[in-house]
Amino acid sequence: MAQEEIEKNIVPPLCRPPPFLEVLCKSSGIVRRFAAGTEAVFALSLINRKLGPGVPLALHIEAIKEGEEPVGFGPNSLLVDYGEGWRLQTVTEAEEGPEMGRGSLPALKQIPTVIRSERLDTAKQSTSVSTPPITLLYIGKIFLAFIFIFILGAILTLFLESLPRLILIITSFM
Repeated sequence: MAQEEIEKNIVPPLCRPPPFLEVLCKSSGIVRRFAAGTEAVFALSLINRKLGPGVPLALHIEAIKEGEEPVGFGPNSLLVDYGEGWRLQTVTEAEEGPEMGRGSLPALKQIPTVIRSERLDTAKQSTSVSTPPITLLYIGKIFLAFIFIFILGAILTLFLESLPRLILIITSFM
């Protein structure tokens, strides 16, 4: 009996499973697991992608504990476990409502449905490049640039043609 108790207390740290965090999605009721140190924006992106149509989107993640003020995670915050009694959950559009915006901070009006990162979608990199529209002002600027280039070329040509005469004048005074 004593031997079993000693073996329970002596657990090498390498044999423990890696830490993870559980985030409760309030809209779907599903608990999602993330590695400790995951960015909140990545977790929100995954949670919102897996929501069905008509389900309110998650706006942000917060840590809550009864009798304590909730701790909100910003987009670049790393998800962490605050210990016993604290749990992570999402805040949805329906919960935020108009009464949340009456305080000193304005309520969020629009939240992107899915946040994409090129680091996450390396296999699906976009090949299309947006081109700005060609306007009359754009064409006028190009035309003006060509005129300045030709004027500069004419000035340099005249200078180079008169350079031998200038050299003769300078050497004759010396």
